[in-house]
Amino acid sequence: HFKQKITIIYRLNVNTNMFSVALLLLLAAGSCVKCELLTQSASLTVQPGQPLTITCQVSFSVSSYRTYWFRQTSGKGLEWIGSARIGSKTYYKDAIQNKFSIGLDDSSKTLTLNGQNMQPEDSAVYYCARER
Repeated sequence: HFKQKITIIYRLNVNTNMFSVALLLLLAAGSCVKCELLTQSASLTVQPGQPLTITCQVSFSVSSYRTYWFRQTSGKGLEWIGSARIGSKTYYKDAIQNKFSIGLDDSSKTLTLNGQNMQPEDSAVYYCARER
């Protein structure tokens, strides 16, 4: 478990039967002294059993921060998926570590969450975040 403060910079709503995916911007709670820029991708559709790639493009240097992915299913609390930092170990929640992988690209300032064999139970709001 970690105790670092994080800033949520991205929110992705994933729905299924046909995994209707819509990208949304979430403003972090509290005052924003320096807000980060987020470029959102177009909507996409993923069928059950197919892979899912969520891309979060940011304005900060990816190598300067540890980044996190979370998801929240309807009526439940946040579930930590994993965290990564360039040049450091990537951590995943044990129960889902074989389902997801996290990619970081500092040159394109991109965070990526890759999911495989997505199923209806993976319907959730997915969050990309970084440490403060």
